[in-house]
Amino acid sequence: MSTVNIDLLAEELIRKVKSYLISTIGRTAEEANSNEFYRALCYAIREETMINWQATARTIAKKNARQIYYLSMEYLPGRLFVNNVTNLCSKDVVKLVLQKMNRSVRDIVEQEDDPGLGNGGLGRLASCLLDSLATHHYPAQAYGLRYQYGIFEQQLWDGVQVEAPDCWLLNEDPWEFRRDQRRVHVKFCGTPQTSYNIHGDEILELKDSEEVGALPYDIPIVGYSKNSDFSVVTLRLWSTKDSPRNFLLQRYNAGRLDQAAENTTLTDVLYPSDNTDIGKRIRLKQEFLLVSASIQDIVRHHLVHYENFRQFADKVRIQINDTHPSLVIAELIRILTKDHDLPWKMAVEITQACTGYTNHTILSEALEQWDRTLFYYLLPRQYRIIERLNQDFCNAVRARYPEDEERIRRLSIIENGKVRMANLAIVGSHKVNGVAKLHTEILKNSVFKDFYEFFPDKFVNITNGVTQRRWLLECNPELAKFITHRIGDKWITDFLTIKELAYFANDPDSQDEFLAIKKKNKLAFIDYLNRDNRLRDATGARVLPPPLIDVDSLFDVQVKRIHEYKRQLMNALHLIMLYQELIQNPNHERIKRTAIIGGKAAAGYETAKDIIRLIYCIARKVNHDPAVAGFLKVVYLENYNVTKAEIVIPASDLSEQISTAGTEASGTGNMKMAINGALTIGTRDGANIEMEEEITPQWWPFAFGCTADQIAQLKSTHSYHSRDIYESNPKIRKAVDALRDRTFAHTEEEHLVFSDLYHKLIEMHYGGEPDRYFMLKDLQSYYDTQLKVEELYKKPRKWAEYALNNIAGMGKFSTDFSIHNYAHLIWGIEPCPIDQELLDRVRYDYAAHNRCG
Repeated sequence: MSTVNIDLLAEELIRKVKSYLISTIGRTAEEANSNEFYRALCYAIREETMINWQATARTIAKKNARQIYYLSMEYLPGRLFVNNVTNLCSKDVVKLVLQKMNRSVRDIVEQEDDPGLGNGGLGRLASCLLDSLATHHYPAQAYGLRYQYGIFEQQLWDGVQVEAPDCWLLNEDPWEFRRDQRRVHVKFCGTPQTSYNIHGDEILELKDSEEVGALPYDIPIVGYSKNSDFSVVTLRLWSTKDSPRNFLLQRYNAGRLDQAAENTTLTDVLYPSDNTDIGKRIRLKQEFLLVSASIQDIVRHHLVHYENFRQFADKVRIQINDTHPSLVIAELIRILTKDHDLPWKMAVEITQACTGYTNHTILSEALEQWDRTLFYYLLPRQYRIIERLNQDFCNAVRARYPEDEERIRRLSIIENGKVRMANLAIVGSHKVNGVAKLHTEILKNSVFKDFYEFFPDKFVNITNGVTQRRWLLECNPELAKFITHRIGDKWITDFLTIKELAYFANDPDSQDEFLAIKKKNKLAFIDYLNRDNRLRDATGARVLPPPLIDVDSLFDVQVKRIHEYKRQLMNALHLIMLYQELIQNPNHERIKRTAIIGGKAAAGYETAKDIIRLIYCIARKVNHDPAVAGFLKVVYLENYNVTKAEIVIPASDLSEQISTAGTEASGTGNMKMAINGALTIGTRDGANIEMEEEITPQWWPFAFGCTADQIAQLKSTHSYHSRDIYESNPKIRKAVDALRDRTFAHTEEEHLVFSDLYHKLIEMHYGGEPDRYFMLKDLQSYYDTQLKVEELYKKPRKWAEYALNNIAGMGKFSTDFSIHNYAHLIWGIEPCPIDQELLDRVRYDYAAHNRCG
């Protein structure tokens, strides 16, 4: 874009901003504070978005395109302002506007809070997929819940995680649109009364039910384009906050305040703790709210364009992201048989043809099961449908395996007083996909082995990805320019072309420039820590100063949800080993290292909270010990979210992907760090395996630990005993003993917490085998591999050569590639670029309105 064009566009945008400030906010440009200015700027930018949003919807309708409807309990889009500006290729224009209007870029950007719509990789993946759907013009709409307080804002008070409300909706969100005309009602509880449709199939009415209103808010997801033909995907979020009938005044007046407000609070918090009965009830209500409201909207949308359901199975595709929306299957069958008089068999076939299920876990405790009594109490009609669906399915299994009652029991959707949501999702879908090759193989050969034998054609693999537009172009602009200067900008929408960067990996000038960019990003992260990482003392009142960090130290980063299988505890044990070695041997040859760990523990997950506390206390000890000053620093990154990821990931030298082999479905943090030039220290787990294949083992030097097969063998033979390693390895024993010898504990409470972690590693774990995630088994291998890391880091240009080859091998790990696979293997949809005539018509209508204004 020429300088003249940028200047003209900037002047036009300034005019719009001033207009919105006066007409919408009631302020002049000089009077407006930063938040008012930010909102006016967003209003001005979103005008262009609105034109294409309308044209996208009209194009899909005109072409009668098959459409994908994506359902997820989580989305983590991050800040929308910078992402939209990036995808609209308007960065230079916006920077010039802010310069001309004497506004700070940082001040304006920081007016936006991260949308509190998710927790970890599940939500971040969903948002990356939406970006790719929009960028590549696929006909799509997504559904979620509009959580008033997110999952929580994490605060660390002397190492203790304190959960505070995430008040991301405190100020008006200029990117969301309230849609009162699309309000729907969802029914819970009540007494089912039997009736029959015209085909003689049982249908159920509800008497004395609880009716909850769901109000949608739409967010436009803008696709990337250098031209004006970008597509826009709708993310529709349901809220129960603004529906008067949800508040039960009679119960309030009777003094039952909790019952009176329960339905208004359904969209208050993501994943209320299920350690209580009311927490379980609200979780199940949340899941059905998402499903019922979305299915009603999908059916309504279909009937706007088609007279009946003859084409429904052809035109509608529904993807359920993990088991949370599995009730799609029961609810769609119910609506088709009851509200639209379709026969049972046809309703089931339509549902199966429409629905796909993405599995994200192999951990048995993460495969949702609901107590049958609770399920029937809240959702009696859906339960009866699941019963009939299960009976039909079990009969089909029995016909194939007439003597195998044990197999039927394993496959049954309802078993031992539980409704098994993964089983429901598999039975009710036409495709089931894992999210990495290893993960899918484990699903087929272990977790869902019986289902795979019964439905071999249902199971496919689609490896996860990330969008390079946010996770490289936006968050690491210097590296993006570096890449574009060498291979052009085609990588922005075709990441497979990133392989061309390998030609520059052994070029000394490219290596030096890459290292300079990395150093600049590390300085930006240090600046962020000094400014915003608000760790507190035990009272929560005083903010503790961050440690002094050497920018030339190795930035060793593990940022993700805190969970035992992700093995932040193994990372902590290695830091203890390293600390003890530095103390014991003052003449060591160790490099300088800054260990950065961040992530939230689920509110009810005490062990994960204990691990956070241990890491905090290790940092407290190490960062103030003059004996290791300059060689080891430990940082806990509080309230880790997308915005903080965009700061720490470009600064990362070493990416910690150390889950127990066979437990991580895929991972996406591993991909984000690799495309930003970090080298991975990782187990052969999840997508790490495929990343190593693409990057090639030559440039993947830090693999370690047991394979998934070796772990499975140890489990099946019960031959692993962590105490044997503890007693035979003095270095490991000394580190583990530090958990109970008060090296890091200042208080009796800390001592008890760390002693409990010791107990779980060496003695028992919740009454079962100790060290169930094999941390001590892999710890020596991890330690030895960290020595290799240090040797390579001493050779900066060689390190850069490895890093550039890693970036060059990441082409298949874009969600663009994932989406093309979903479209081809599961959904059978084609791109639907905006019809230029429709776009011109909407733009003409807008211009005519503007002239009137």
